[in-house]
Amino acid sequence: MLNRITLAFLTAGVMTLSAASTYKVSLHQDAVVNGKQVKAGDYKIEVKDNNTAVLKQGKNTVEVPVKTETAESKFSSTQIQYTDGNNLQEIRVGGTNTKLVFGGEKATTSNY
Repeated sequence: MLNRITLAFLTAGVMTLSAASTYKVSLHQDAVVNGKQVKAGDYKIEVKDNNTAVLKQGKNTVEVPVKTETAESKFSSTQIQYTDGNNLQEIRVGGTNTKLVFGGEKATTSNY
């Protein structure tokens, strides 16, 4: 009986972990993400259900819609794309094949 309860909690924990992905990213300039201002600095980005990103910097939290895409190969470094100077459009997470798309048309790329 105890083994079944433990297995149930373990299974629930694994399902919870697979539902959210976390990445660490440094923004080297202030940016606007989906109309919300974010300051330059180190962020922990948690992606929930492949459609919501939570950007955390200390006690500050910004929640925005995001689209998660998978590239054919891994990105060698983190690349951040902006539109119109400071609108965050996309983050290609270094060491992974994950691309976080926030929206926009034209883009410029910064490698960090």
